[in-house]
Amino acid sequence: MGNCFKRSTTDDISLLRGSDSIRESSSDPVGPPNYQEVLSAQNTPPIYHPSPSVTRSVTQLTEEEQIRIAKRIGLIQHLPTGKYDGCKKTRECVICMGEFMVGDALRYLPCMHTYHMACIDDWLMRSLTCPSCMEPVDAALLTSYETN
Repeated sequence: MGNCFKRSTTDDISLLRGSDSIRESSSDPVGPPNYQEVLSAQNTPPIYHPSPSVTRSVTQLTEEEQIRIAKRIGLIQHLPTGKYDGCKKTRECVICMGEFMVGDALRYLPCMHTYHMACIDDWLMRSLTCPSCMEPVDAALLTSYETN
């Protein structure tokens, strides 16, 4: 799966710390995150967006919201996917503004717009419209089921 964000570098970290110079030595390396913080982050339940303005932990969803989210996940999984081969006209994911790299996992919407799979899946969990043209994705999917 394509990563939509670059990894931080020493330069990025020094900017955050307020250092104007690039470090010449590795005497003060940036260590791994605290083990307890990693464990607590892994044990947190997933967060869902049952409607555009509502964010809840999976443990706080009502049964109706769980059903709606399950249906949405099912619709998203029916959208076609592929890998970026470098030959497509579209070269950038407009959600993360990152360029597609050869081998990135992509998802294609019925309106023919293309995005990183992770970016558009997160978007579609919040809103079932194309971020570029605002075409409803669910209506196009349901129409394609009826014609088959």
